Parts: sequence; structure tokens; C-alpha cells
Amino acid sequence: MSYLSHLICSHCGQIHAADQLIRLCPDCDHPLLACYDLDKAAREVDRDALAQRPADMWRYRELLPVRDPRYIVTLGEGGKPTLKMEQLGREMGLSQLYIKDEGQNPTGSFKALGLAAAVSRAIELGVTEFVIPTAGNAGGALAAYAARAGVTAHVYMPGDAPLINITEVQMTGADLRLVNGLINDAGRAAAADAQVGGWFDVSTLKEPYRVEGKKIMGYELAATFNWELPDVIIYPTGGGTGLIGMWKAFAEMEAMGWIGPKRPRMVAAQSDGCAPVVKAFHEGKTVTDPWENASTLAGGLRVPVTIGGEQMLRILYESGGTAVAVSDSRILTAQQKLAMREGMFVSLEAAATVAALETLVTDRWIHPDERVLVFNTGSGLKYRLLLT
Repeated sequence: MSYLSHLICSHCGQIHAADQLIRLCPDCDHPLLACYDLDKAAREVDRDALAQRPADMWRYRELLPVRDPRYIVTLGEGGKPTLKMEQLGREMGLSQLYIKDEGQNPTGSFKALGLAAAVSRAIELGVTEFVIPTAGNAGGALAAYAARAGVTAHVYMPGDAPLINITEVQMTGADLRLVNGLINDAGRAAAADAQVGGWFDVSTLKEPYRVEGKKIMGYELAATFNWELPDVIIYPTGGGTGLIGMWKAFAEMEAMGWIGPKRPRMVAAQSDGCAPVVKAFHEGKTVTDPWENASTLAGGLRVPVTIGGEQMLRILYESGGTAVAVSDSRILTAQQKLAMREGMFVSLEAAATVAALETLVTDRWIHPDERVLVFNTGSGLKYRLLLT
């Protein structure tokens, strides 16, 4: 089923066996990435025949890490639409403005993709008890997939997380721990308890397979545009798994001959209350520094310490992209504008991409005829309780 071949360290390049339960590179403590036999995939997988398979993430099962389909834990994630935004595009002077709506996924966010892959593969490798630190949506996704699989989830979440995120974790029967602080504080508490309890930690980029689920967004948008990538992709950037995953997907598709060498200019959108990637990018750095006193209404962007900062910055530089920080007031305005112009009630993180787009259009960084894609990473319905 899967052409998974080995793991490689994103930093030192060391190769590791794939069929072992492993988190970070044991040599340098950096994220590991899954590698596949892409020559075999190129010979045996008919790109155009994939459209005949069910329209979910597992349509691309040969390029996902689960070897035995009996271990797949699914709630129907993936296969969500890319929509042209006619009215907002006209208002901004853009002829080809699109949004990929991941808010239609199970648990209402794109976190379903990453956790479906990570939970499925970990269960295949013998895990029965998981832990995750989360700003909200990832915890809800882990809780749902753990319940679906009949295994245990421990979720560590800031106490001021949206009530809907707290409720969805509680509804599954998962063990919810509310932490006084930010997601990095939740991460420290989760890591300490995981070591004592022997739980498997599926923190962002601290195991190899959440990024594999997120990369499928790259495969799907390529298929949507007849295997030609957009000119610009604007992505809401907290932990950055989706940005890294899509870039990985583009490389895999080119290696298989599915797409050519053209790449989008990648843009990281953050809140100006927590913008470590934006700051590092505009300072020309190759790593991010911790962000002090992080504060933003967009909980998914309130990630002051980014383990994937080195990879994200490399992608922005290689693609000729950029990074944009916007205020919470502009995020809220963009959220309502998108609802009024296109009928889409998107997450605050997604609204940040629209606010960032406005900046890039004003600065003439984007040409009016370019194909531009923004991401809705979650349903706005999950945030209303936060704003009232």
C-alpha cells in the first residue's frame, strides 16, 4: 500500500529506519521527514486515475505512511474544495483569487489531516496512549481520532482556549488538562507527564507523520489546477506543519513527473502579536527566536516557539516568498469581509491570510493576473464564543 522507505533528518540529513517508533532525530533533535520510493510510485501510480478513487485524503495512500490499511483511522478527512472568490477578487483587483476550504474537515479544521495520519501510523507501530499540547484545534482532532480508534488521548491546552475546543475534547472522553499559560507552557507540561506515563507525544513536528497528512493539501490543490501550481500561496503560520508539508508534496510530485519545476511564492501570514517567522524573515535569519509576550485572538497563530522555524524560513527564501504580520483588528475586519463578500465564515487564522493579501496587493507584490490561493484552515463557528 505505502511506498514509505525511510526517514531523514530535516537538519543533519541522517537516515533512520521508518518502521520504528521514533519522534525527533536522535543525532541532533530536529524534525524527521518521511521519504518514499518515488521511482516506484512514478511507475506504478497513475496520477490521472486517482480521480476515480474516493475523494478523501487516503486517495493518495501510496504516498502516506500507513503500510496496512487495517490501521487507517478516518473520519472522512481530505478532499475539501478550492473555490474561486469572484467578489473579493474584483474588489482587490485580482482575476484569479482562490481559497482552499479546510474548515469542512472533521472537527472543523485542517488539523484532522495531520492527526489522522499521525494516529494511524502510531497505532500501526503499537501506540495505545497519546498526548498533545494544543492551542485548541489539534487537541480536538487528536481527541476525535483517538476516540474513533478506541485509544487514549491526553490533551494539554491553555486555559483561555476557545470554549468550543474545550467542549469537543471533553465530549470524546479524552483526558483534558487546562494549563495556565501559552501552548509552549502546555508543551512543557505534556512532555513531562508523557515521560512519566509512557505516552506518545504527537506535538507539532516532534514526530514524522502529522506533516504527511498536511502535505495532502499540496497534492489536492495541484490536482484542482490540472497539475499546475498557483503563483502565490498565503498560509496562516503557527507551527508551520502545513507550509512544510505542502513544500514537501511539491518536491515529491516533481520527482514522480506529476508537475514541473514551477513553485508558488510562499507567504507566511502571522499576527503582529506573535510573529517570530515574520521577524526572522525580514531580519534575514535562518532560525526563529522565541516571541516574548505572545498575544492574539487567533489562537492557532499564538505559537511563540517554532520548532519548524528553520524549515519554514528556508521555504520562504527558496520560493521567493515573504512573510506578513497583521493586527488583530485587521484580522477581525477581514473575517467579516470574507463572510460578506463570499458567504464564508472562516477561522481567525484564515482571516489573517486575507489581511496579509490586502497588504501584498497594496504593496504591488502580487500582480493582478497571478493565480493566488489563500487557506481557510478552520471554521469560524469554532471562534464565535471567543469573541462574545
